[in-house]
Amino acid sequence: MKALGKIHVTVWLLGLAGAALFTILLIRQGLPQVGAAFAAAGWAIAAVVAFHFAVPVFLDALAWWVLFPKSERPALLQLLWMRWVGESVSTLVPSAAVGGDIVRARLAAISGTPLPMAAASVLADITLGVFVQIAFTLLGLGLIVSVTGHRTFVGPTLVGALIGILAVVGFYIVQRLGMFRFIGVIISKLANSPEWHSLGQSGDTLDQTVRKLYARRSGVVGCCLWTTISLVLGSGEIWIALRAIGSHATLINALILQSVILTIRSAMFPVPGALGVQEGGYLIVGNLLGIPGDAAFALSLIARVRELALGIPGLISWQVIEARRLLRTRLAATVR
Repeated sequence: MKALGKIHVTVWLLGLAGAALFTILLIRQGLPQVGAAFAAAGWAIAAVVAFHFAVPVFLDALAWWVLFPKSERPALLQLLWMRWVGESVSTLVPSAAVGGDIVRARLAAISGTPLPMAAASVLADITLGVFVQIAFTLLGLGLIVSVTGHRTFVGPTLVGALIGILAVVGFYIVQRLGMFRFIGVIISKLANSPEWHSLGQSGDTLDQTVRKLYARRSGVVGCCLWTTISLVLGSGEIWIALRAIGSHATLINALILQSVILTIRSAMFPVPGALGVQEGGYLIVGNLLGIPGDAAFALSLIARVRELALGIPGLISWQVIEARRLLRTRLAATVR
């Protein structure tokens, strides 16, 4: 309990620090100027929201869908809903971004997918997704150097990418070796209780399912391919926003911003919603690309509105499902 309390305090402190940074950056760019740039987007903000759901969220769901063996594959629309809810949790709930992945694995299991397959598919999706995102980060880095000539962050980014690649490869290897059975056996021995002895067997089942997914080359390649397409085409929403606020919009600029912002959000996941950090990223990269500070900050605000417009309904949808399950459980207990 003490450890959980410390984690909660840390999350709140990081959230407050992010909010302070957000406020400072907004004041420095000028509230009236940022407000005017944001207002200039008008109804294009709705187009950004629709585009995000129709393209990145759908393609991410498709990347997850192809990982499943055909005989155990849920309906694509079901996974689209789960992916939407998972992203809503990751962006709006003040916890580590991995919370959304846990939720979508749970929803997959609730919908009838065997628990080992639900968990294994999410683990494989995360692992492959991180690998693809590292490559996307390097693409963005190359484009920044090509477009602006700035090489300041080449060294740190390459070091970070190398560390990330080693971490992903290491995580992949331990998954293939069977990490979950080992963890389950250790916990059951430490707990020294019959109720925990099944963890070893459960872990072994999960390990076998993970190996089964990685053995399907078509699934692995398909997941990487659709994730790559999602990341590249996802920059379209930034291009729409740039055009809407009257800033210089090129697909290359949008791709660079998409790459850098996703990298920042991934690296700074302990900060709830990457508040303040995301805005700083838009300002720094926007400055390199010749985008005025107020317009760059407005871009981040548009992204925030998109998160709320899609995230709030996603969270409500999730809570309705959980409330129904809880009600059915209580009614069943009452009948007994």
